[in-house]
Amino acid sequence: MQVRSLGYRTDLIFPRFDGMILDHGDYLVIQTPTNPTYYWGNFLLFANPPGAGDLGRWKALFKREIGDQIQAEHLAFGWDSTTGELGLVEPFLAAGFNLSQNVVLSTRQVQVPPKYNYEVMVRSLSADWEWEQALQNQVSTRDPEHSLEGYLVFKRDQMQRYRRMSEAGLGHWFGAFLGEQLVADLGVFVAGKLGRFQSVGTHPDFRRRGICGALVYQASRYAFDQMELETLVMVADEDYHAAKIYESVGFEPQERQVGLDWWPKGA
Repeated sequence: MQVRSLGYRTDLIFPRFDGMILDHGDYLVIQTPTNPTYYWGNFLLFANPPGAGDLGRWKALFKREIGDQIQAEHLAFGWDSTTGELGLVEPFLAAGFNLSQNVVLSTRQVQVPPKYNYEVMVRSLSADWEWEQALQNQVSTRDPEHSLEGYLVFKRDQMQRYRRMSEAGLGHWFGAFLGEQLVADLGVFVAGKLGRFQSVGTHPDFRRRGICGALVYQASRYAFDQMELETLVMVADEDYHAAKIYESVGFEPQERQVGLDWWPKGA
């Protein structure tokens, strides 16, 4: 299956590093065995949006291809649309699934955003204490629907993967520091001349100060100048204000990405 979506295509950078991608023609199986609680590291990507009867069919496929393999308790489905086509999602929503609708943005150049924090120092992480601060910052930005205990397990495994990828020369993790305190962080990872941003997070106590814009700008400049990338890709929730921050740095909407997920509440 040839993936057209820029968002999902760059999502596959990560399982190619330490996971599995199995092609079944009209759908892909994406697995991250080292992190079974990572919903969007363990999902099915279909060629087409859901149709009649797909709730039961897709759930059965997930159980066979992922759930029974790595003891995953969640369900996650994406489809290779560039326009945000929903298909027949109503049966999934009635069954308690969450519908994620994201905007895929990209740019080949960046600009200093109007709201820019000149106090923070942006640098790539290397020391253990920096990576630990990044982990704690990521946890502080979690969706309140996720428990602290369960999210910490997932995020620690995920950050370990990002560190391994960074040390393998496949990208960098950047922190915005006030003194020695990390107040925001993100990653940029590569596939050829494409760079994909990951997990942009600003600590709740330091938001609305221009820190996120400064971090995205400085990381983008590094990606263009030092990593010699040609295009940078960012995926953001359509309804979340962060997309406007990215646009202020020079990113422009290109596609719409849609997915469905379900997990046991309290996990």
